[in-house]
Amino acid sequence: MDRSPIKLEWIENVVACPIKTQRQADGRFKKWGFIQEEGKYLRVILLEDEETVHNAFFDRGFKEVNNEN
Repeated sequence: MDRSPIKLEWIENVVACPIKTQRQADGRFKKWGFIQEEGKYLRVILLEDEETVHNAFFDRGFKEVNNEN
């Protein structure tokens, strides 16, 4: 299997303390967080209520932007 299992605690941590949140055109929310154990960013898709998890996966294309000048 080429995919690492995603732990529920990782999803909960991303939902509680995301490094980035974005609302989609369909009303759902995308939240990202870095998972130190995996060395990857996890994207969690939430429904409009911002509580119900629709999907979660490691996002290979996500790049964290440093906003410090």
